[in-house]
Amino acid sequence: MAKLSIKERIISFLWQHLLLLMSLELMTLGVVLCIKSDLGSSAISALPLSCSLAGAEGVIPPMTIGGYTIIMNLIFVMAQVLILRRRFNPLQLFQLLIGFCFGWLLDLNTMLTSFFDLDSLIAKTLLLVAGCSVMGFGIALEVRCGSVTMPGEGLPVAVNKVTSIPFAKLKICMDTTLVIIAIITSFVFFGTWRIDIVGPGTLFAMVFVGYVIKLINPHLSWFDCLLSYRPGFRRYIFGLAKYIYRARN
Repeated sequence: MAKLSIKERIISFLWQHLLLLMSLELMTLGVVLCIKSDLGSSAISALPLSCSLAGAEGVIPPMTIGGYTIIMNLIFVMAQVLILRRRFNPLQLFQLLIGFCFGWLLDLNTMLTSFFDLDSLIAKTLLLVAGCSVMGFGIALEVRCGSVTMPGEGLPVAVNKVTSIPFAKLKICMDTTLVIIAIITSFVFFGTWRIDIVGPGTLFAMVFVGYVIKLINPHLSWFDCLLSYRPGFRRYIFGLAKYIYRARN
């Protein structure tokens, strides 16, 4: 394989992370649709959702779900540094930027889906299924992008390096811990267990999202081709303009 020039490597890097941003958009859209169902958030967003709702009622400092997600991701990265110490790869600090984009996209999609106001249980259930499907699709693409891990996955990876406990078990333990903490904060902030924060939809998401990823993973060769594509933007823009000009004349 021919060695890529510096310019080609830069274009390849930007292209890879443009696709990563697209996958994060799908992931956050799925998370927001699950939240809008009022049947329970996904495990990773249950705690930020609890904090943001408490903030809206003046119980704690007001902040959006995206803002609290960014703080949570910052804590995850700091924990990785403390766990790995000298073994921590400085490149993994890029998780902070990914975590920021994830939080920002959560707020963006929350705003874009503000018109959702469902009363029917059937409609809420369908929205939950749609949200989990979109989230699973986004996660599958994010993994294919091959960039640094998300902060929520980076922490179990760090613990795995130190303890050799399988990643899958650590990920389940982490998600379960976040859900338990979200339930505790629900009682602390609101005096009751709110199923719109942790409800049947939360358990459904923990199972169904993994099923969606397993189902679509074998059919993502098209995304691998897209990922390995080296865009020559000027050539294709000029070619498209030329084609349109000829079609009109």
